[in-house]
Amino acid sequence: MAKKTRKPVQQMTIQQFDAAFPDEDSCKEYLVRRRWPMGVRCPRCGNDKVYELKAREFHWQCQKCDKDGYRFSVYVGTIYENTNMPLRTWFSVIYMMVTAKKGVSALQVHRTIGAGSYRTAWSMCHRIRAGLLEPKIKLGGVVEVDETYVGGDDKNRHIGKRYGATGRGAGGKTPVVGAVKRKGNVVARVVENTKTETIEKFIRETVSTRVSVICTDAYSSYRRLGRKYRHGVVDHSASEHVVGAIHTNTIEGFWSLVKRGIVGTFHKVSPKYLPLYVREFEFRYNNRMNSDIFGAAIEGC
Repeated sequence: MAKKTRKPVQQMTIQQFDAAFPDEDSCKEYLVRRRWPMGVRCPRCGNDKVYELKAREFHWQCQKCDKDGYRFSVYVGTIYENTNMPLRTWFSVIYMMVTAKKGVSALQVHRTIGAGSYRTAWSMCHRIRAGLLEPKIKLGGVVEVDETYVGGDDKNRHIGKRYGATGRGAGGKTPVVGAVKRKGNVVARVVENTKTETIEKFIRETVSTRVSVICTDAYSSYRRLGRKYRHGVVDHSASEHVVGAIHTNTIEGFWSLVKRGIVGTFHKVSPKYLPLYVREFEFRYNNRMNSDIFGAAIEGC
């Protein structure tokens, strides 16, 4: 019997985007609906008894949290607050970032929006990454855990900028650890090291104690997982890659997306900003079956 393949999820096309957001007002109306689906609420106290200011469109006033009245706009508390860039431009950049499988560079964003400087586009992209929603539930079922290392080889750096060896993945690369539920979400974090304590802390924070099995490779930092979880291991050094249902192919596929995106799209990512890029890839992966990934991004931003 032929293996079933998932039908690709159709995202909003550029023509549909232009039709849905022809001007600033349409963008603001959409933002209001996504932020406050049950009606506008005060961002300070949560009061739903606010009234719209007739003289200023998309502005409201709350009398509960301020005796003189607290005035707020649709932008307050969002990444668009205190910026001069039109909301439609922000929406365009978000659309580009969440629909590009391997991301879009700040240089390409700058060329596309045709406004501001490269630094402006770079800052916009980082604000958007910081606003993307993270998974709020612990992973269950069959979970794969693995670590990877991002960055160039230390020997290729100027001698004054080399970091020195730091164990597995040595050479100044930045360690990233991730956990993924089979056919589910992924959680990935940049970490200081891949010592046993660091790995176990990450797993406690991201994986449910009721997990069916945790699949890892034979790296020594995973050796104590069997004390608390059902633990399956594949030893890559012994040419083991799949042992029954035990493998790490899913998380390794995610690492492949991250590295191809960094090498092919961003070319170079500093350790300082790597957590933001990892969050971007995590968000796209977790919303791969969401036909409204753009709307999900707007909710977070």
